[in-house]
Amino acid sequence: MIEVSVRENEIKVSGHAMYAPNGQDIVCAGVSSLVRTLIRSIEDLTRDEIEYEVSPGWVDIQYGNLSEKAKTLVDSFFVGVCLMADEFPEHVRIV
Repeated sequence: MIEVSVRENEIKVSGHAMYAPNGQDIVCAGVSSLVRTLIRSIEDLTRDEIEYEVSPGWVDIQYGNLSEKAKTLVDSFFVGVCLMADEFPEHVRIV
């Protein structure tokens, strides 16, 4: 199960979807893509500073006061993750 936590100053994603074997897991790939796109978008499209750690089965993103643009990117990430959780409730959970 992938668990996603979005708080005021951080986003944490942990676990594995276990939807399919490694390398074939579309749920894991979808969530990973959303997370990596969020990180890169904030870095490339805003002047906001974030700190993050990415490792297999774990992502921790820390941030302070975000610009409106970065807040919109975080909101977009949350919409995408909620869609994943709705579509695959046994594999993705918002906590």
